[in-house]
Amino acid sequence: MGKIKVAPYIPEEVDMKEIGKNRAEISAWPFESGFAITLAHPLRRLMLGSSIGYAPISLKIDGVQHEFDSIRGMKEDIAVFIINLKNIRFKIKGDLDRAVVSYSFKGPREITAKDLENDQVEILNDDLHLATLNQDGELNFTIEIAKGIGYVPSEELRDSIDSDAIVLDAFFSPVIKANYKIENVLVEDNPNFEKIVFDIETDGRISPREAFGNALETMNKQMQVFSKVFDLDLEATRTKGKSESLLKTLLIPIDMLGLSTRSYNSMEKAGIKFLGELVLMGEHEIKAIKNLGKKSLDEIMSTLEQYGFGKDYQLDSKIRAELIEKIETLKAKNEKEEKGSANEA
Repeated sequence: MGKIKVAPYIPEEVDMKEIGKNRAEISAWPFESGFAITLAHPLRRLMLGSSIGYAPISLKIDGVQHEFDSIRGMKEDIAVFIINLKNIRFKIKGDLDRAVVSYSFKGPREITAKDLENDQVEILNDDLHLATLNQDGELNFTIEIAKGIGYVPSEELRDSIDSDAIVLDAFFSPVIKANYKIENVLVEDNPNFEKIVFDIETDGRISPREAFGNALETMNKQMQVFSKVFDLDLEATRTKGKSESLLKTLLIPIDMLGLSTRSYNSMEKAGIKFLGELVLMGEHEIKAIKNLGKKSLDEIMSTLEQYGFGKDYQLDSKIRAELIEKIETLKAKNEKEEKGSANEA
């Protein structure tokens, strides 16, 4: 008879690696079949739509009435100038939601994004071309830059912008790309589990890690509304998940720790079967194990450190009690199975 589940499998593995400048790959696994896409799609949408960024929302140019106008002495017409301007990655200095900055340039010269950086704003892609002025060219303009999320069309901004300004569509998101793929992974000989692999790239105003963290935080806050009706304790759920993960680590068998033969044999003779037993004992008790040399002691303490259980680590009393109970149960079960095998032989 196949194993019947009473709860979905809880994924426990997560990995992040940088794969380029402002680009990272974040993976999580294993998920039950169908669960990965359920989480991946909204997280992608939230990364693109909830990360805070900055964008120019209005533009005033001396001698220009509308975006289809032109300036004498400037190679680009106003429409092209606006496209170039909107491609510049601004960041307002200080904790401000808006900044109004003015500029004045005379030709002949090339104007790049770097020329717009000043005490009020920082430019992330400073080599971007903005405009070219000839000998007679002169360009004086004022930009209003705002903080926001997602994309806001110019029609929605018009009422808050001066009537003599050109209103711009605003793309605030600092996330350039947020893609994902779903891969199959093997869990206990079952190939039907899934792994989410996110490919995230930002423009440098925030890191891929921050973009992903913002999406997770936004999703969590959105879910809080249901606790008003369904009495959900999301904090307790997170705590429970951490406790279950910790217990699983503590119950790793000694023979899975990669210890040397000498150290492993010492553990076997002492009747120690699980990583958690070493955590419960602490360095003083481990040192007292019969025939355990200094080299083996150092190896064991180093292994505990690698798993996050340093010299001064203390288990929560509740986890400690649950761990002791589980170890006793598992040892009793193993002993019973060994006796059964001996009788059959």
